[in-house]
Amino acid sequence: MKEARQDPGLPFFAAEAQGLLTVSELNEIVKGTLERELDAFWVVGEISNFRVPPSGHLYFTLKDDKSQIAAVMFRRRGLSLTFQPENGMEVMCFGRVSLYSPRGDLQIYVETMEPRGQGALYVAFEQLKKRLGEEGLFAPERKRPLPFLPASIGIVTSLQGAALRDMLRIIGDRFPERRVIVRPVKVQGEGAAEEIAQGINELGGSGMAEVIIVGRGGGSLEDLWAFNEEGVARAIFAAPVPVISAVGHEIDFTIADFVADHRAPTPTAAAEMVVPRKEELKARLQILGSRMERMILTRIAAEREAWDQMVRRLVDPRRRLRENQMRLDELSLSLWRRFRDHLDRLKSRLTHGAGRLGTLSPLAVLERGYSITHKMPEALLVKDSSSIQVGDLLRVTFARGKSLCRVEDKE
Repeated sequence: MKEARQDPGLPFFAAEAQGLLTVSELNEIVKGTLERELDAFWVVGEISNFRVPPSGHLYFTLKDDKSQIAAVMFRRRGLSLTFQPENGMEVMCFGRVSLYSPRGDLQIYVETMEPRGQGALYVAFEQLKKRLGEEGLFAPERKRPLPFLPASIGIVTSLQGAALRDMLRIIGDRFPERRVIVRPVKVQGEGAAEEIAQGINELGGSGMAEVIIVGRGGGSLEDLWAFNEEGVARAIFAAPVPVISAVGHEIDFTIADFVADHRAPTPTAAAEMVVPRKEELKARLQILGSRMERMILTRIAAEREAWDQMVRRLVDPRRRLRENQMRLDELSLSLWRRFRDHLDRLKSRLTHGAGRLGTLSPLAVLERGYSITHKMPEALLVKDSSSIQVGDLLRVTFARGKSLCRVEDKE
């Protein structure tokens, strides 16, 4: 092995024995020096070439307008992200730089990542809102009306919160006979979203509640975050009964608000939405009853007036019968006269036609002394002597009677 020339100006080789280094040894020296000398840091850049292989690790390039560096965030670290990294997103990454020895690639091993300029929770909120909206979970046409006077009301919230006490007080004051079923859940912190979704599923699947209120009192975005989780949104969407979202204060909006059939600005407002005031209903019923009574009396009076008018216009049926009988007699007499006149006209026409027919009848000719001759046995009419022969039998018809003759001669 050839001796390597040491250069005191190269710190990488200061502690190495004389000799040549392999590429792997060099990469390991560089990697060790970087990890030993450079502490963890925050770096700002724009994501590009973002990809997630089947392993679940996040690979991307972090760049600015002049330089770029490869970055990786292992799957275990990536599971803690509350937003989905995307190409073009400016982020702040916390981690360490090191060298990937097999390829000699310099890259950042990211432990934490946050969007630049916007909080991670806000970005996650907007991303989930966009995705669920594209799936149709916010569609207005699928929103269901609230039952007018539900016999049972389900509430999914915390037992310790003031929101539950306020809702129970409002419902009790407005309509105390209503049944309220409370499904206690955590409303913030780890596991809260899973409990809320399970509570909605249980109440909806039990068939015990006609409407469900899901909510809690006010708080920061982090406090309300359980109501921005996808699991809660899909549980509300799948609920078989209408759901009211009552999360935080009037200015607070969550994903649950967009998916729910109705949004209440506060839990107190949700309780007011779900049941009317009993006293107001009684007063309204009295007003409607009085209005209906007046309408009925008015209708009765109108019908009585119409009846009186009909009675006044009604004629004695015996009088009408006599008038119809007289009318029938008149029509019968007129019909008989018309029939008799028509019969007379037919008789006159018949007599006239018979006279004309008698004039044209061959019998009239016979009356004047003529006869009709037929050749027998064919009964052929004889008009010319050439059509008969001596000895032929002839039948001669006279005005009165007939005779059979034998031809003895012809001219």
